[in-house]
Amino acid sequence: MKWQTKQQLKQLLCQLVQHASVSHSKAEVELAHYIAQQLCTLEYFQANPSLVQLHPTGDGRYFITALVKQEEQVEDTIVLVSHFDVVDVQDYGIWKEWAFSPETLTQYFYHHKEKLPAAVQADLAQGEWLFGRGVMDMKCGLALHMSLIEQACHGYFRGNVLLLTVPDEEVNSVGMRAAVPALVEMAKKHRLNYRLVLNSEPMFTRYPGDQTNYIYTGSIGKVLPGFYCYGKETHVGEPLAGLNANGMVSQIVNELELNVDFCELFGQEVSPPPTSLFQTDLKEDYSVQIPHRAVALFNLFLQQKSMDDITESLRQLTKRAAEKIEQRYREQALRFAQMEQSAPRSLSIHVWTFAELRQRAVEMFGTEKVEKLEQSVLADGDGKDERQRTIELVDQLAILCKDLGPMIVLFYAPPYYPAVNSSDDPLVLYLVDQLRAYAKEKDDISLVQQHYFGGISDLSYVGLHQPLSALRTLTANMPLWGQGYDLPIQALAEFSAPVLNVGPIGRDAHQWTERLNVPFAFETLRNWLTYVIEQAFSFRTKE
Repeated sequence: MKWQTKQQLKQLLCQLVQHASVSHSKAEVELAHYIAQQLCTLEYFQANPSLVQLHPTGDGRYFITALVKQEEQVEDTIVLVSHFDVVDVQDYGIWKEWAFSPETLTQYFYHHKEKLPAAVQADLAQGEWLFGRGVMDMKCGLALHMSLIEQACHGYFRGNVLLLTVPDEEVNSVGMRAAVPALVEMAKKHRLNYRLVLNSEPMFTRYPGDQTNYIYTGSIGKVLPGFYCYGKETHVGEPLAGLNANGMVSQIVNELELNVDFCELFGQEVSPPPTSLFQTDLKEDYSVQIPHRAVALFNLFLQQKSMDDITESLRQLTKRAAEKIEQRYREQALRFAQMEQSAPRSLSIHVWTFAELRQRAVEMFGTEKVEKLEQSVLADGDGKDERQRTIELVDQLAILCKDLGPMIVLFYAPPYYPAVNSSDDPLVLYLVDQLRAYAKEKDDISLVQQHYFGGISDLSYVGLHQPLSALRTLTANMPLWGQGYDLPIQALAEFSAPVLNVGPIGRDAHQWTERLNVPFAFETLRNWLTYVIEQAFSFRTKE
């Protein structure tokens, strides 16, 4: 047994972290091969090598599956899902070269506590912590799942266990979206009945200083609304003869940034407010022409609201922003006209959804010209990510329809994460009750159930939680839908299983102080995960 003790698991975690598997890096591909090689060292997989597979995602990367199958007649299967990509390490500053060397970085931090924030110093005084990029998010979860699959290889569980670990969770979830059809095919080939999808993303704090221990029975959804602003070009010497798109997009940011009207309340859980992830004008070079095209993208979390409701709320916000831009322009134009003794100009800003703008373009120029423009943009998209290609599609369509300006266009960019909630599932209800009692009795730890994991996860792609018709507003206003980005709808409809997330205690995900509580992860949590799997397989006899 090579991944069972605390020290063995810590060593495995450090080996995984040493692969600097930043999303879209060469190391992300190399780590996939390393994980598969490590799994293949287990005797079970040496005897059954076809049950460990590297699956291509279609873009040069791979996800890995490792299936431990019991007797042929056993169908009940638990899927252990994790991701092995990480975000970059620019935030580490002078410690960047040690970001992927957990033991070296940890030793340095323990010997130079005064250089760390007060909250980190407090943690160091109370327990054993390991620092480094990916130690908590989420290579600890992967290491634990490899430990569980080793247990399965030795016959610890009464059902089948399938390890699935994927790349790209931190960006577009290419790995998980590619994995869903493969899991459907594996279920048919090996006669698998997916009873539960178990993730081990780390516990996320709900507020600064939160010390609560959580288990999650769902995962929050996310959409990426964009606002494209097309003003009117002019020389900086005549700013009132045009409309600066930077000013337009700034008003959108003022309206939407941290706007709690877009928070959702589910029970006692509140989704975080929206925040800007990207904002820029679209001038390619410096000149004294004002920027008349600009764009902003926002992170917007989802729980229960429909895309129709979300889109309508965003449309109304955009209209309010447009009215305020018009009002400010009128006020300043009037004041300037009084100073210069001239007549002020007026303007009116149109608000469109992308679907509405595209329909107007078709009416004005014909379907063939619009489709040709779109294909030209997509053909020239090499090296650009999904957000950049989306923005360019909107930009070129707006330029084609420039006579409709000034305008603000509401659209959606990838990725889209559906909200998932298994809180009412009988198996999940049972497991939550059992684990909470087990944790309290064995470890004197109180666990609090959260209906939505707040850190965004690949659990969003377990099942189809609403019909495609409910997504029409999203798909119609996502320029890249079906042209480089989509969801495996049919496979999602077939891949139906409840979800549960039981993960380690960590702090500061995506920060240079990212750290993992080692004893909890590799002693307490490891026992919990084994217990959860045992209870899940025994649940059928209790139905």
